[in-house]
Amino acid sequence: MTFDNNRFENTNIMKKSLFLIAVCGMLFNTSCGSPSSDRQQDTLPLHFTLHLLQPGNAAETITLQQQGDQLTAEQPLPLDISQRITTEGDHRLLTLTLTARVRAYYNIGVLLPTDFTTDSCDFYLPGFWYHQNLRSPSEAPSFHTSRDWTFREDRLSSPLTSVFCAEKGQSVSVMRVLDAPAECLTTHQEGDVILSGETSLGYMGFEGSSGQASLAFGYPWQEMPRRYIRKLQLAPAVRAFARIEKGETKTLRWIIRSGEAQNFGQHVTATWQHCVDQLCPQPVTPLYTPEQMKAQLANYFREAYVGEFPLKYHSGHTLRCDDCKPFPAAQLGFCGRTILNGFNALEYGEQTGEQLLVQQGQAILDSYLQNGFTAGGYFKDEVRFHEPIPADAAVIHSIRQQSEGVYAVLHYLRYEKLQGRQHPEWEQKIRTLLDRMLQLQNPDGSFPRKYLDDHSAVDASAGSTPSATSTLVMGYKYFGDERYLAAAKKTVEHLEQNIIGPSDYFSSTLDANCEDKEAAISAVTATYYMAMVTSGEEQKHYINLCQKATYFALSWYYLWDVPFARGQMLGDLGFHSRGWGNVSVENNHIDVFVFELPHIARWLAEQTGEQRFTQVCDVIFSSLNQLLPTPERLCGIGVPGFNPEVVQHTTWDYGRNGKGFYNDIFAPGWTVASLWEMYSPQRTADFLTAK
Repeated sequence: MTFDNNRFENTNIMKKSLFLIAVCGMLFNTSCGSPSSDRQQDTLPLHFTLHLLQPGNAAETITLQQQGDQLTAEQPLPLDISQRITTEGDHRLLTLTLTARVRAYYNIGVLLPTDFTTDSCDFYLPGFWYHQNLRSPSEAPSFHTSRDWTFREDRLSSPLTSVFCAEKGQSVSVMRVLDAPAECLTTHQEGDVILSGETSLGYMGFEGSSGQASLAFGYPWQEMPRRYIRKLQLAPAVRAFARIEKGETKTLRWIIRSGEAQNFGQHVTATWQHCVDQLCPQPVTPLYTPEQMKAQLANYFREAYVGEFPLKYHSGHTLRCDDCKPFPAAQLGFCGRTILNGFNALEYGEQTGEQLLVQQGQAILDSYLQNGFTAGGYFKDEVRFHEPIPADAAVIHSIRQQSEGVYAVLHYLRYEKLQGRQHPEWEQKIRTLLDRMLQLQNPDGSFPRKYLDDHSAVDASAGSTPSATSTLVMGYKYFGDERYLAAAKKTVEHLEQNIIGPSDYFSSTLDANCEDKEAAISAVTATYYMAMVTSGEEQKHYINLCQKATYFALSWYYLWDVPFARGQMLGDLGFHSRGWGNVSVENNHIDVFVFELPHIARWLAEQTGEQRFTQVCDVIFSSLNQLLPTPERLCGIGVPGFNPEVVQHTTWDYGRNGKGFYNDIFAPGWTVASLWEMYSPQRTADFLTAK
C-alpha cells in the first residue's frame, strides 16, 4: 500500500478541528504540582487512533473515543483498550493496555494537542531534530518538506519528542517508557508492513500543518510523511503492524511533562536532564583497558602507513571494510587526521620502544613540513595522488582542517621540546599560518568555512568558526603572542551571539551543512580553551558558555540501547548503543566522535556541579571500545585496529548494508584519532596549563 499524503494531511486537519483545545491551561496547571501519593487518575486532551490490518486487505483507520478509562469505537473492535493517566512528581504517566479478543494486527497512535501556534514553535527530538531542521535541505527531514513528521524511536538518542513555544515560554515533551529490547526484520520498507516478530520500537514525532502544534507518538513504529533512508534521500512512508494473539496483553507507557524555558537552549537543557534522570544510563562493562585499546589501535599505524608519495601518511579514508587496503589520498584533518596520527604513532612508539612507529610518525611530519604547504602558507587539506594535483591557488582550504593541522603540530612541538628537541622551521611555518588566519578573520570575529589561498571565500558560512578558536588559543600558549588570544576572544564573541545564544549549532562537519554534533562539540572545545587561559569573571563567562554548549553536544549521545534483530551483526555482537553519538540531521548513524569532549565535560562537572555530565561521560568512556577489531574479534572489519566508522543503528545507510551493519567504505583515520584522544586525558590540559 502507498500512502496518500493528501489524505494524511486532511486527516490531520480534521483531527485538530475536532480535538484542539486550550490544552496548555490544563497541561501546565495540573502536571507540575506536588507528587500525587495515590497516583490519582488524571486527564489529558489526547486523541487516539487505531489502525487495523487484516492480511491481504487494506488497512482500516478507526478514531477511538474515551469512555472513562476505556477507548471504544462505533464498531466492534478486536481489542479491549484501556488508558490510565497518573500524576507522578513533575510529570504524568500515560498507560495504554491492549488485550486481544481475537488475533489482530494493529498500530495505535496518540496525538497530544497544544495551544501553541506552529510558527512560534521549535521541536526537539534528541539527536535528530533541532528547531525546525531548516539548516537541512528538503531532501532531509525538515520543515522545508513537511510540518508533520513521525520517526522510529531508534533514530533518536533518547526516545522523546518535544515542542517549545517561544511566545509562551512553555514546552511539552513525551518520552517512551522502554520495553524489554526486541527487534525483528521486516519484509517491506514502505506502505503497510506486518512485522515478522516482536519489536520494542514505537514512534515519536509531531504535527503542525494545521497551524497548531501537537506531539505524536505510538506503537509500533511508523515514519511519515516520508522516511529517511540515506543521505539526502527521502522515500515513501511506512507503517508497521504488530501481531497480538487472542488473550494476549500489551502494555505501553509514556511520560508526559510540561515545563517553562526562556529559550530553546534552556528547553534542550531541561529536557536532556529529564532524559538522563529517567533513563539513568549505566556504564557498559568495558572489553578493554585504555592501554589495551592503544595497543590494538597502534596496528592501524603499522598497516595503514603509506610512504611512496611526497606526503607520507596513514591512509585514513575511502578504505573498504573487508580488506582495509590503503587509498592514494592524504587528508590533513577530518577523516584522515594524518598529522595527528603521525604524532600519535611517534609518541606511542617512543613510549613502547617500537622504532618502526617512531620512524613512520617522524616521516609523516617531515613530509608535511617539506611538501605539505601551499605558497600562501596554508596546509594542503587533501592530496589525491591518483588525480592531477591542483595548483596552489586552486586548493580549497577549510578552517576546520587547517585548525586540526595546527593543533596536531603544536602538540608535536610541545612534546619535542620536553624531549629536548627543537624545530625552528616548523615553528616558523605555524607562525606564518596563524598570522594568515588573522588576516582571514572577518570583522565580526568569524571565519569562512572554506576558502582559497588568497582568502576568497568558497563557502562563507561561519558555522565552523569555533574550530579556529582552540587553534588560536594554542598559538597564544605556545608562542606567547597576544594577537592570537585577542583573535580567539573575537571568535567567541561571534560564537556567543550567533551559535550558542540562538542554540544554532551547524556547519562544522565537512560533508554536510546542517545541524550536527560536531558543531556543538567544536563550541564546547572553543569555550573550554578560553576558560583555561583566563581567570576571574572572564573565566566564569566562558565556563557558562561551555556549559550551554555541552548540553547540546551531549544531547546527540544515546542514553539507551536500541534493539537489533537476529542476523543484524551489531545485535549478534551484543552491541550497546548507549554512549555513542548520532552524527547529524543529514547523516543518521552513530560513531565514536568524541576527541576531547569527555575530558572537558568531566572538568565542567567539577566547575558547575552538573554531575549528569560525569554520569554520561562514564557511559561514553566505557562504551566506545565495543567494536574495536582485534585478531580474536574482528567485528566485521578486515584488519585489527582499524576501528569502524559508520555504525548503522537504524534504518538508514550510505547505500550499503543498512541497520546492524557498516557501510562498505569507511574512514578509520579519524576514529583512531578520536579514541586515542579520549585515552589521552591529560594531553590538552597539560598543554593549556603549561608555564
